[in-house]
Amino acid sequence: MTTGPQVECVDLVRIFSGAGVEVQALQGLNLRVEKGELTAIVGASGSGKSTLLAILSGLDTPTAGSARVAGNDLLGLAARERARYRRTTAGFIWQQTSRNLLPYLTVAENVAMTLSIARVPRRSRSARVDELLAVLGVSHARDRLPSRMSGGEQQRAAIAVALANEPEVLFADEPTGELDEHNSAVVLEALRDVNERLGVTVLIVTHDPGVSSHVRRTVQIRDGRTSTEVLRSTRTDQEGNEEHLAEEFAVIDRVGRLQLPQEQVQRLGLHDRVRLGIEPTHIEVHPTAEDDR
Repeated sequence: MTTGPQVECVDLVRIFSGAGVEVQALQGLNLRVEKGELTAIVGASGSGKSTLLAILSGLDTPTAGSARVAGNDLLGLAARERARYRRTTAGFIWQQTSRNLLPYLTVAENVAMTLSIARVPRRSRSARVDELLAVLGVSHARDRLPSRMSGGEQQRAAIAVALANEPEVLFADEPTGELDEHNSAVVLEALRDVNERLGVTVLIVTHDPGVSSHVRRTVQIRDGRTSTEVLRSTRTDQEGNEEHLAEEFAVIDRVGRLQLPQEQVQRLGLHDRVRLGIEPTHIEVHPTAEDDR
């Protein structure tokens, strides 16, 4: 058993070099995800979200900073330990359905093969396969090849494969990127269901803002750093009606830096520098007049 957050990144940096050019994909990113959370990481293309997911899933290593998942220091893992981490601790779902399932095996055989590689006793495999296919709502397709399934069914089967070895954290890279609106909603509800029923921590990386309505916490990445978070909750008003609440927060790092929401920066015309109003309980940010610049 591990204590502390399930996922923790501190000042995470990833620099890619090639042909004399360096690109800093992550620029001191900080992130904390508690055990059992269902969190979406959102951001535009090039924001660094896919780089973050590759590091957390053990497919890449950071240049600097620290990253820990379920007690594993991802910077200090040897090759054999990294392979074990990907096999037993971190489940992964690709955006491309063809990368998640072997096309010449049925759905049940795909799940069973994962269990076989992990050396799960044969007598235990069948029950585990049945359980996962039922949880994901694809028992009806157990004997079908992936080519005989819809995109939504394939992704739900891929979740079953990723969960076969009972990982502590499930990472999903744009899991709805190739799906229509209906199937996207079904897959996202499936991820929420396994989060609640199985207790697995789920981290979804996406550029689709529609994912936000299916999760309790959304973290936005901009320019290689976490910029804002939206927390969703429900409450019952005095008349007994259920209200859905969403609160947006700016993320502040250890040296006091924060990124204001981009839409508000544009709406208020904030650029170059801003005027600060320091109050006992808060700080105000005001546009600077033209003759003050």
